[in-house]
Amino acid sequence: MAKYLAQIILVGAQVVGRAFMRALRQEFAASRAAADARGRSERPQSAAASRIIGISLQEAQQILNVSNLNPEEIQKNYDHLFKVNDKSVGGSFYLQSKVVRAKERLDEELRIQAKDEKEKGWKAET
Repeated sequence: MAKYLAQIILVGAQVVGRAFMRALRQEFAASRAAADARGRSERPQSAAASRIIGISLQEAQQILNVSNLNPEEIQKNYDHLFKVNDKSVGGSFYLQSKVVRAKERLDEELRIQAKDEKEKGWKAET
């Protein structure tokens, strides 16, 4: 009887282990596909900025509720969300840090765009 119980436990553990490994492989493949898709959709400099700051351009726009890269609108929404999420008024430090990261990401994208426009203007002159 004990022998059969041990065999059942062993077979059960093998089945669970295989299912776990299959799920893990699928998750790695999905993660890799998402990273590849994100890298293809953005310019190389923009993709590098997303990796460094840790937030994508689309996510930053969603957090700050902006549809285009208008510096005044970004700053206005940033100031509002930063104040609302201040810990001293009962806000969340986590959300406040997400707002700061989103602002940094959008500022970096604006810097990249300005640099690209400057390079295009310089190339057009020569």
